[in-house]
Amino acid sequence: MSETAEHETATFADLGLGERILKALKGVGYESPSAIQAQTIPHLLDGRDVMGLAQTGTGKTAAFALPILDRLDLSQKTPQALVLAPTRELALQVCEAFEKYAADLRGVHVLPVYGGQGYGVQLSALRRGVHIVVGTPGRIMDHLDKGTLDLSELRFLVLDEADEMLNMGFAEDVETILADTPTDKQVALFSATMPKQIKALSSKYLNDPVSIAIERKTRTAENITQRYLIVSYPQKVDALTRILEVENFEGMIVFVRTKSETETLAEKLRARGYSAAAINGDIAQQQRERTVNQLKDGKLDILVATDVAARGLDVERISHVVNYDIPTDTEAYVHRIGRTGRAGRSGDAISFVTPRERYLLKHIEKATRSTLDQMQLPSVEAVNVTRLARFDDQITAALESPQIEFFRDVVGHYIREHDVPEVDVAAALAIAMQGDTPLLLEPEPEPRRGRFDDRGDRGDRGDHRKRDWSADDDRGGRGGRDRGSRSGGNLASYKIQVGKRHRVEPRQIVGALANEGGLDRRDFGKITIRPDYSIVELPANLPPEAWEKLKSTRISGKLIELARDYGPPKRSRKPQD
Repeated sequence: MSETAEHETATFADLGLGERILKALKGVGYESPSAIQAQTIPHLLDGRDVMGLAQTGTGKTAAFALPILDRLDLSQKTPQALVLAPTRELALQVCEAFEKYAADLRGVHVLPVYGGQGYGVQLSALRRGVHIVVGTPGRIMDHLDKGTLDLSELRFLVLDEADEMLNMGFAEDVETILADTPTDKQVALFSATMPKQIKALSSKYLNDPVSIAIERKTRTAENITQRYLIVSYPQKVDALTRILEVENFEGMIVFVRTKSETETLAEKLRARGYSAAAINGDIAQQQRERTVNQLKDGKLDILVATDVAARGLDVERISHVVNYDIPTDTEAYVHRIGRTGRAGRSGDAISFVTPRERYLLKHIEKATRSTLDQMQLPSVEAVNVTRLARFDDQITAALESPQIEFFRDVVGHYIREHDVPEVDVAAALAIAMQGDTPLLLEPEPEPRRGRFDDRGDRGDRGDHRKRDWSADDDRGGRGGRDRGSRSGGNLASYKIQVGKRHRVEPRQIVGALANEGGLDRRDFGKITIRPDYSIVELPANLPPEAWEKLKSTRISGKLIELARDYGPPKRSRKPQD
């Protein structure tokens, strides 16, 4: 019998879980274990270390939470289990799962520990005693440094989304935390990918682990419809607005590359009448939680987010994900669209692709082994049909209102006094209701070849020169270059303090600088990676705000210390006799 068939016929009772846990699972409607749960839970109940390779959305939280709850000693007041998560959102999500599964276990105390939340709440909870701590590496390190978190009696440690923690620069913190815990603890490591750094971490801190890999035919969920739209950069806002008009969506996350773009786009959407909010790393935690709750409660329909800010976000009503800026990393794409199609529901993912980004589309299709269907920009006619249908629905709803009798008398009085046909009064009321925004869009003008056309974002002014993002050693000059950037200025050389020994690749440099500095891929020229530093060609007239943001940028956990590079000093030549 295949592994798939085995887990489909197994029940949670077959895995060895206790009665109280089984009762809680029945209460939340869990019937049969997923593949990761069926293969992981028995080993964790037996006390074995586990290394699990599993994507987001496979049910891995229950895979480690249920065995931990089953084996807790409620008489012990110091923390018995520590779960490390890369983001606040994921930490809160894992905490909620523990509390849900512990519904029939009286006296279980779970504490989320993350930055942005006051220390007072966390300290008072730790003093009272907690059984399970779920936190981000940075805040856990803070408590260890202050001596406010006692891990001396820790029995279970979980690394959730380990690859993402390392990508975010937490490698050193994670190792420090692992080294500061009892050697006889049980460890479970879960990761969506298994790079060398994760394997090294496993061999160092896991004791004879059981390796479990959950493979899918595709790395994206089959219940998510994936589409893409070819659109030039200046057309993106209008394209998104049209999609919002014609798509039947409940809740939506729109992904952008930079923090500043989250605020800008959310403001533009609000100006067009949509309930939208931004979420990024600069937003205070209290506001982030309030925004996510508004999305859950239906008080907010659209969340504009960066990758890191949306990590771990689990809201069932998200029906659509829009990649306003297509990610340069295929793993980021998988994680993004995994925010929809949750709990077995269907979902939609739409990616905006500029003509120059077609190669990214091919990379995504190859890596995910799936095909994205091209969609066309909704036409004026399609938008108007939707608007008229919505107008019909508003009339139908108004006819069912208890106030209909009152307004019928008001309109009847007007008709008798002014001798105006009823249909004209209805039309006049419709005009008053539409306000300053016309009910229907105007017909589109004839297409004209111009600055932006199907040849690229810049049309006839496009720079079609190939960018060289190589990791070479000594090729290529340094100092300012007479090459064009997106902004129309020259490219110049900049030095950053990360190189080969930090295991950086050109795509990481491009992704980090573009994300933090608000840059576009067309702003990059040649990238030369040296042993201890790298030279990157960027616009010579880099704006002050971009400089400011890039000051605090980290790649592989190291501050890049961006500076202009003018090459080695020229040698002075001795005058000849």
